[in-house]
Amino acid sequence: MLHTVKPGETLSQIARDYRVPIQTIIQANPNIDPNIIFHGQLIEIPGFPRPETLPYRIEVSVNNLLLELYRNGVMERQYPIAVGRMLYDTPLGDYIIINKAPNPGGPFGTMWMSLSKQGYGIHGTNDPASIGQAVSRGCIRMYNRDVEELASIIPIGTHVSIRD
Repeated sequence: MLHTVKPGETLSQIARDYRVPIQTIIQANPNIDPNIIFHGQLIEIPGFPRPETLPYRIEVSVNNLLLELYRNGVMERQYPIAVGRMLYDTPLGDYIIINKAPNPGGPFGTMWMSLSKQGYGIHGTNDPASIGQAVSRGCIRMYNRDVEELASIIPIGTHVSIRD
């Protein structure tokens, strides 16, 4: 998987976002100086497939409170979601699913899927009445049955695009 460095990112933050040890990233990129990375630089993140090799992609519309699942460019499913509330915006950008954890407990419902942005994910909820609102701390909430279905379909490495 190739990561494009965003303004202000450090190699340490990139490693935390992907939950990959920094030394592993340095070994996979022998020509980079870990102290000097720059906006637009491509960094290989080992252990993940390149998203363009997978048939699925997810598009999230924060304003429309919808998550759409595409397979080979064709929308297959659409799900209602909840997103971040004021001061806890859902982060816009492009990410991948880096892991799945069934039954994470607490407010995360019956499934958690981590995004390649530390602290954010797509998850179920113990408060189904929150779906369709801007109430989370930035994560994308789904009905438990919907997030379980989505998790059963998509592989690790699936591209997630979050837009207004």
